[in-house]
Amino acid sequence: MSGPLVTEPAAAAVPVQEVGPGTRSAWRTFLRQPSGLLAALVLVVMVLLAVFAPLIADEPGGTSADVLLSPSGGHWFGTDDIGQDIFAQVVWGTRTSLLIGVAASLIAIVLGTAIGLASAYFRRVDAIGTVVTDVMLALPTLPLMIMLAAIVSPSVWTLTVIIGVFAWPEVARLIRSQGLVVSAMPYIDGARVLGASGWRIVTREIMPAVVPLIVVSVLLTASRAVISEAGLSFLGLGDPDAWSWGRILLNAQRSGVVAIAWWQTLFPSLAILLLVLAATVAGMRFNDIRDPRRNGG
Repeated sequence: MSGPLVTEPAAAAVPVQEVGPGTRSAWRTFLRQPSGLLAALVLVVMVLLAVFAPLIADEPGGTSADVLLSPSGGHWFGTDDIGQDIFAQVVWGTRTSLLIGVAASLIAIVLGTAIGLASAYFRRVDAIGTVVTDVMLALPTLPLMIMLAAIVSPSVWTLTVIIGVFAWPEVARLIRSQGLVVSAMPYIDGARVLGASGWRIVTREIMPAVVPLIVVSVLLTASRAVISEAGLSFLGLGDPDAWSWGRILLNAQRSGVVAIAWWQTLFPSLAILLLVLAATVAGMRFNDIRDPRRNGG
């Protein structure tokens, strides 16, 4: 019995590949598009800045006499009210902002994918999962995140968990929607008739079909997580010992020099904008490539 279970469902699963080009082909097509290539380059640059931050700039600290200097050859992004270099702050802030964005996204993806796939195949789970997802989506997310961040000790990891826990419902709804389409396909019935367990069908047959949607969800969820971190840090609820883009904006607001030192808010804001825009464009382009309706399929 084990032989047919491995061979037949897998062979029957071939039609699922017709929903779009193969993964490698999709990435090649994605990188041929100017907007997709530019978005990928921006994301790669951001990752490199985060990884090699110690080699690019010294970690900001202390004070200096170079107070509120505008951007110049000596200080590319200018300095703040205590003489710290804004370029160094943005580079080191990339580390924290990306770490929180990626880690929170992974938490949301794991929870959302598990709940979405289970809801798409198991009807009893769907009854509970749909209600929980709808309730979570109806909650005022920002006030709740502010309340929890104010209660717990502020740190990079507490922010990551808080943001990730509140981000999974959107992922779960997307995965469930696609999973319902896949679970209604004939090859799923064939696998069930051959005796495949529900766990095997979900993990071996349904999940591979929603992987492209998971990739898109990772990009979009990570970008939203970065915005959430920046907002919480700007409200003074971030890690005071770690540089982030939100902390740079908070320092500018607290120092009261926003009106005269425009560079202190411009460059971290541009970093947030570029990251979110690149992640959004990359996600949309990849999704378009995998969508047969946009490829004449």
